[in-house]
Amino acid sequence: MVAELWPGVPAAWSRRIRVPSTAAADPAGSRHNWHLLDNGEELAARGLDPVGTLLCVHGNPTWSYLWRSLLAAGSSGQSAPWRVIAVDQLDMGFSARTRVIRRLEDRITDLGDLTGALGLSGPVVTVGHDWGGIISLGWATRHREQLAGVVLTNTAVHPAGHPLPAPLQLALHPAVHRWGTTTSDAFVRVTHALARPALAREVRAAFRAPYRGAARRAGVGNFVADIPAGESHPSWPALARVAEDIRDLEVPALLLWGPEDPVFSDRYLRDLMDRLPHADVHRFEGAGHLLPEDVDVAGPVFSWLGSRGGANPDAAADGLPRPAAVEAEAFVPMLAELDGRRQDSSPAVVDMAPRVPDGAVPGPVTLTWAELAQRVDRLAAGLSGIGVKAGDRVSLLVPPGIDLTCLAYACLRIGAVIVVADTGLGTKGLSRAIRGAGPDWLVGVERALAAARLFGWPGVRISATELGSTVRRLYGVAHTVPELEADRPPGPDAGAERLSRPTADPDADAAVLFTSGSTGPAKGVVYTHRQLAAMRDTLKQTYGLKAGTALVAGFAPFALLGPALGATSATPDMDVTAPRTLSAAALADAAAAVGATAVFASPAALANVLATAGTLQAGQRDAFAGVELLLSAGAPIPEPLLAQVQDLLPAASLHTPYGMTEALPVTDISLEQIRAAGTGNGVCVGTAVAGARVAVAALRPDGSVADEASAEPGVTGEILVSAPHVKDRYDRLWITQEHSASLPGWHRTGDVGHLDAEGRLWVEGRLGHILTTADGVRTPVAAEQLAATADGAGRAAVVGIGPAGAQVAVAVLETVPPAKSAGPAPQELAQAVRSAVLNGADLELAAVLTVKDLPTDIRHNSKIDRTELAVWAAEVLAGGKAKRP
Repeated sequence: MVAELWPGVPAAWSRRIRVPSTAAADPAGSRHNWHLLDNGEELAARGLDPVGTLLCVHGNPTWSYLWRSLLAAGSSGQSAPWRVIAVDQLDMGFSARTRVIRRLEDRITDLGDLTGALGLSGPVVTVGHDWGGIISLGWATRHREQLAGVVLTNTAVHPAGHPLPAPLQLALHPAVHRWGTTTSDAFVRVTHALARPALAREVRAAFRAPYRGAARRAGVGNFVADIPAGESHPSWPALARVAEDIRDLEVPALLLWGPEDPVFSDRYLRDLMDRLPHADVHRFEGAGHLLPEDVDVAGPVFSWLGSRGGANPDAAADGLPRPAAVEAEAFVPMLAELDGRRQDSSPAVVDMAPRVPDGAVPGPVTLTWAELAQRVDRLAAGLSGIGVKAGDRVSLLVPPGIDLTCLAYACLRIGAVIVVADTGLGTKGLSRAIRGAGPDWLVGVERALAAARLFGWPGVRISATELGSTVRRLYGVAHTVPELEADRPPGPDAGAERLSRPTADPDADAAVLFTSGSTGPAKGVVYTHRQLAAMRDTLKQTYGLKAGTALVAGFAPFALLGPALGATSATPDMDVTAPRTLSAAALADAAAAVGATAVFASPAALANVLATAGTLQAGQRDAFAGVELLLSAGAPIPEPLLAQVQDLLPAASLHTPYGMTEALPVTDISLEQIRAAGTGNGVCVGTAVAGARVAVAALRPDGSVADEASAEPGVTGEILVSAPHVKDRYDRLWITQEHSASLPGWHRTGDVGHLDAEGRLWVEGRLGHILTTADGVRTPVAAEQLAATADGAGRAAVVGIGPAGAQVAVAVLETVPPAKSAGPAPQELAQAVRSAVLNGADLELAAVLTVKDLPTDIRHNSKIDRTELAVWAAEVLAGGKAKRP
């Protein structure tokens, strides 16, 4: 057994070295004893030559113990061997107490003295946390010949125009400083208490070990006192110099961040991204200040070290053909259709439920193509006039309709990046999304502005409507949309002037669109202008959506895409972020307003349309007669429901495309094709749309996924997509992006399915929802479909309970009529469900439970949250009093 000095730290890593000092704080000839953790001797004993060195620098009041996971990973043999040196800064950890105040410049010099004494040569990757970040960067800028990369976790290099965080202001207050940091161990304890989750008792004790007694905490207090709170501080020049010098660091950089940090908030991350624009970034939602304790940072760091040279995106490791990339000369800007119809007086957009001033009578508002183009021009000019420029991020917190369309197109016009997240994510989810995207500007209705003030959302605030002066000051509103338009009336040559300007770079970012949050925290998905245009072109080619199409968009993305397609678009009177608010009457009225030929509505919206169809008047039913195409996506739609929709829209061809925020659409299937496919293992979603390819990466017996793509029929695996309209990347989620693109040329969807002999794709569930039973891997969808056929059963979910490899299957279902309470199903219903699943899917259910409503996602109100159900079912079956899911 390896002897440990502290939990996770073998005695062999601990070493001491006496180093001559050249720091200005020390008298000439001074020498100091340093303590560090170093896995170099361990690597040498195993005959391993390190490919480089990680030089890890802690902050205050931690010590080298913070980096024990990197030391272990560098020695593990699971990746290329790296020497990891984690230092204890002077006056900190178990290094010498120098009895002088060491300024930032001294600490940078100290680190250089140490690496010189160690004879450290390149390649070196610096790793820093807290105030160790600026010190490590100071070393990096002065040792460029050795430097191979930089890694930073929750740190700051500059106040960035903001006051010091409140916790640091308190620690610096004369009445608190000495007692809080030195006399007592309050600062030490409070810092360690920031861990999420809380540190284990023995780990907390290890972190406190070097700081027992006021004499050993002098460095903690001095470190706090050396925080440069303003330009008059002695360490300000060193801070400013490092902050500027890192702008020309050309080595790879990785920023790992815990956004729940009360000290170094996301504004410091945005500042670092501005100074290191080439950096890879990953925000760990839910993690905080002590990021290396909150999450596994060693895995991402060593993965990044192994991949920072980049993979060849053209490598054909799987041998499958791929669609040709869209050539640059083929790019047609998103607003080309609008610009081509600047003189067109026919309707372009119709808003059935516009925002109106108090006391005004609501009613449909229509803009012609000419009016839409003029309003977009005015807004683009107004936004430019207040400083919005290409590349700026603009969060649009405005309900779908004319206002949102005009604002989004104005941003695209000037090259600004639109940030769109559903208000249906809830305040917490929306706040997480906006903070993660870090917009420079925020445009919102009053409710959004109130939330922005309450939760401190970033961005210069612009009100979508006029506000009174008191409310305006309260919300911190700098501008209003009416002001932007009023200040920039379009002249007679406004269109020609606009057209003379160059369009945005096709490969520059155009939008950050957030996922529904149905499979974890909502993720920002980045699209370039070229990829947005490819999405538009795919829809055109697949469904024939073009000039002359009249579209009712009951789904936010299509409300924005309509004018880009050349289609006259109507937004129905509903909350587009809550699909179940779409009534049959509202859909009919929108269809009548534009003479609809196409309709897009989610499955949940269609269910409510059918539920309210009995209220339709004869004239409203007539409005559906001209509908030729219905699109519905977001979740599987049972054939019986589609049959009812067909009765309501007798002339329409019904299609249920499969896709996701990262790629919309991927495949397509019609009602007739669904019927022809019949039943099978999963939901048939058809064949790939124009320009796309679909494959799978096979599931292994243990539930892991193979590392190659396959188009072989009948192979169940993770669904892969390749198409010109697949997203560019995940926003500030480097780890997620690396995983999604780990098979070169393919996007890994996280969905599970198979291809049949006719090339049709069948979706069998999510990768995270597969069951690993003693009999092998099973997917849930086929069993769920069978469970729902039992008399008295409604929607169903099948989840795995127990340890991986020995899970048992449990069915959780809604009943008809709805169950009054959640719990075990009645015996007769349970037996019927068990028989249906066993006979049809050869899967034995360990239990059948009922709930009043299955938990679903926010955007579509259709995707069942199987993860939540699995936790609930396990608690119920264990005899606990679990909360209702």
